[in-house]
Formats: sequence, C-alpha cells, structure tokens
Amino acid sequence: MKPELVIENLKVNVENKEILKGVDLTIKGGEVHAIMGPNGTGKSTLSMAVMGHPRYQITEGRISLNKEDVLEMSVDERSRNGLFLAMQYPQEVNGITNADFVRTALNKRREGSEISFMKFFQKFEKAVAELKMRDDLPHRYLNEGFSGGEKKRNEILQMKVLEPKIAILDEIDSGLDVDALRVVGENVSKMVNDNFGCLLITHYQRLLDYIKPDYVHVMIDGRIVKTGGPELIKKIDEEGYEWVRSELGIEFNEFDEKVILGNCAIKDQIME
Repeated sequence: MKPELVIENLKVNVENKEILKGVDLTIKGGEVHAIMGPNGTGKSTLSMAVMGHPRYQITEGRISLNKEDVLEMSVDERSRNGLFLAMQYPQEVNGITNADFVRTALNKRREGSEISFMKFFQKFEKAVAELKMRDDLPHRYLNEGFSGGEKKRNEILQMKVLEPKIAILDEIDSGLDVDALRVVGENVSKMVNDNFGCLLITHYQRLLDYIKPDYVHVMIDGRIVKTGGPELIKKIDEEGYEWVRSELGIEFNEFDEKVILGNCAIKDQIME
C-alpha cells in the first residue's frame, strides 16, 4: 500500500499568534508536492508542526500517516514510522560523527534487525558518492564546520540512507550553487516511487527545474489558496504573488516571522 500523509484543517499557534489557519493537504507515495508563497505565510510552520516541534501548538485539525494518528506520536515515533524533515537550518552537533548519527537513526527504524557495520558503510558511502560529497564526511562531527550547501546535501544524504515514506524538504535549495542544486535535485527525483512521496517548500523555480512537482500549492496567510500544476510555477516566476490580490481577492503582507516569534534557543529553526 502506498504511504499517505493526510493533513486536515490544521491550525497552529506559535507564542499565541495563529500562523496556520486551516491547512488541508494529502501526499501519497509517488507524488511530489510543492508549496510556494511569500515570506511569513506559514510554510515552515507546517513542516515543524507535522514533525512535532514543541513550540508549535496545534489548536485544531488532525494529521494521519497511513491512517495512524500522527499527533499521538512522539517526534522519534514520527520519524520511525516514516516521516522525515530536511530542515531549513540544520544544526551542528559536536561529539557525534555523521556516520554514527545516521547509523543509529537507521537501526532505530529497523528494530531487532540492525544493519551490519559493513552493509551500513556500503550504503552510506554510495550515497556520499552519488551526492558528490567529501570522502572524509563519515568521520566529521555532524554538520560541524560544514558550509551551508554541505549541510543541505547532508540532509539529503540522511534521507537517502533512512529511506522514509514521506519527506518534507524545507528550502533545501538555499545555499546551493548551480552544480550542487542539480546534484541534490537529481538525487531527490530518483527516490520518488510508490513507496516514497515528498513535499517541497521553496521560494524559487530553480529547484523545481530538477524535481518536477505533480502538484503546486500557493500558501498565503496560513492557508493553501490555490492548487495547480507546473503552470503555477511559471505564473509565480513571471508575476510574483501580486496576481493573488486581483485574481483571488486576497490581501496579504509579507513579514519576518523571526521578529514576530521572538528569540528562543533554536530560533534558527523558527522561520516562515
């Protein structure tokens, strides 16, 4: 059976401010969805809420994965059940190597059938080569000293090894040069099959040149206001979002959500 993530009427507050105001979205295996929208409309809030970040308070709605209640799962249970988030701002973790981190995460998913050291490194190093990453990566601490682009490739490396059912990729294109963008895009595209679907959060058409979406959603003011196909990408690229005001009669203002949400220990993750 194809995996299926269903989000229904999702409303989310952050520090008593309503960010998501009723989001409906269904993602199935074999599908690529893209969410686009101006700054501060709730795109990254959606990703954090789905994965269970404690700062994001769900006030209404439901989320299910293969008909199981995601909101009843802890963060690690969501991951072990097949959800994956490639973060917009990956954190550096000193003291644990990249390989140890990924191997531990993989074995937690396998429960009782841990992968052998040799098979893991064959899988890991194959993914490193396909992403054209540095050979010393397995021995470096997680993201420590990595450039912005290396951190983004490392998120995709983790996804390739862990093989989730549904992945949310939050602005994986930021920080990537043209060549790296092509490599990342091609690797993600090759993963899409009946057992894997993904949601892309992006501002830019360039990522979608390499990962072709089946559905494009426009998010404005905490709601998905328009859904279509690739033709929406072209419209946004040519006209921005001003057409939303006239065509849909929706008024909105872009804002910096970091300022609205204030400071926190992991403020770099509190975006859009």
